[in-house]
Amino acid sequence: MQRRLFLQTAGASLTALLTRQRTALAAARLDRIGLELYAVRAAMRADPNRTLATIRAIGYTDVELLWQFKNFGQTPQQVRAALDREGLRAPSGHIAPEVIVDSEAWNRTIDAAKEVGHEFLIVPSLPSETQKSIDAWRRWADRFNVAGQTARSRGVWLAFHNEPDHMKPIGTPAQIPYDVFVSSLDPTAVRLQLDVGNMLVGGGDPMAYLARYRDRYVSFHLKDVVADRSKDTELGTGIFDFTKFLAAVHGVAGKPCFVEQESPVDEIASARKNFAFVRALSF
Repeated sequence: MQRRLFLQTAGASLTALLTRQRTALAAARLDRIGLELYAVRAAMRADPNRTLATIRAIGYTDVELLWQFKNFGQTPQQVRAALDREGLRAPSGHIAPEVIVDSEAWNRTIDAAKEVGHEFLIVPSLPSETQKSIDAWRRWADRFNVAGQTARSRGVWLAFHNEPDHMKPIGTPAQIPYDVFVSSLDPTAVRLQLDVGNMLVGGGDPMAYLARYRDRYVSFHLKDVVADRSKDTELGTGIFDFTKFLAAVHGVAGKPCFVEQESPVDEIASARKNFAFVRALSF
């Protein structure tokens, strides 16, 4: 009986050990964590180089630039030098939609993007004409397809970022603009960036859209929201399950993930807390 009990106990211990090892091997973490610079826009305007140094010291490896800040007052070459100096990379930048319809401006933008090291140029919103017209969304989809082909021919992707109002039905019959727009895009020319917080505020389900357009989402904004979905909040203090979401992203290690909190009380303090939350996630 003692021998049998010993073998049973040893077998159970071995099974538990193997289970823990398999669990540890299966768990994943984000090796690269980015920060959308809109989250620290006041700091960037005040002192961009010092802010980049602070971001890197926190632990962020990537940043997403805001093109409307004109590369925070510097040339693309200076921006690239500043990023390299801090050991940061900028896989993407947000740009105005008007840029893509002017061929000369678009090619200049692509030139600058390649200088900085962008893989993606991302449009976050469309002109006011799209607020009431589904046809306007379709026209912009056509423009994206043309501009996207140009970008692909030059080694860069054009992508689109979702805002809350993109989920609000318009027109007769009522249609969700984002759905119409994405269904009109050429997936070989245009990719998508999913902002989970904006999706939630707009009334959408990020998990459902990830399942629907899984391979077309190449980048993500990690943004939490309060219970009534009225605004964003620090990561981990809202309603979104980031562990479940990241576990569902196919090839997440190769897809840039940017922390973003749009209206923090203290930009740097919130950036630090949000980084710590993401760094601790395992999925």
